[in-house]
Amino acid sequence: MPDSDPPAPPRRRNVVLVGFMGAGKSSIARLVARALGFEGVDTDDLVVGAARMPIHRIFRTQGEEAFRDLETAALLSLAGREHLVVSTGGGIVLREENRKHLRATGFTVWLSATVEATYERVRHNTARPLLRVPDPRATIAEMMAARAPLYRETADLHIDTSQLSMDDIAYGVTESARHAFSR
Repeated sequence: MPDSDPPAPPRRRNVVLVGFMGAGKSSIARLVARALGFEGVDTDDLVVGAARMPIHRIFRTQGEEAFRDLETAALLSLAGREHLVVSTGGGIVLREENRKHLRATGFTVWLSATVEATYERVRHNTARPLLRVPDPRATIAEMMAARAPLYRETADLHIDTSQLSMDDIAYGVTESARHAFSR
């Protein structure tokens, strides 16, 4: 009998939002959590709490790899929990182990937006360490293109948020999750 990967653990009854910065993950998570009566959890908040410093300072003083380690630990801290709506950091999909954990954590939704919509949403936020570059629009385009296959691999559902209202997005995520949970 050929070697094979062990079976994936059963999916939890959670909603997990992935996507690039500025896609609306944190805002949508709050609306979906309220609609489903679930607890909202933001992995970036867990990282900040564990490190006792803001993300931009973690990047500056400890580097991106240390941040990614904290991010993985935050994700793993949710293992076994249910009735959560989890908003994740945009780069959480960069690690293969995280992609596996995200899918096991629950019904995973990739929220995306166009490069232009993303740039307009984040351009005034000086706390975004990955955008402190000479041409942030080009950096956004490059990073989005590199991460898109990883988001796609992880997600059960993809929603482009560029032209939708927060209420419409939250409704779509909520109803899709309810349908997934009823199977």
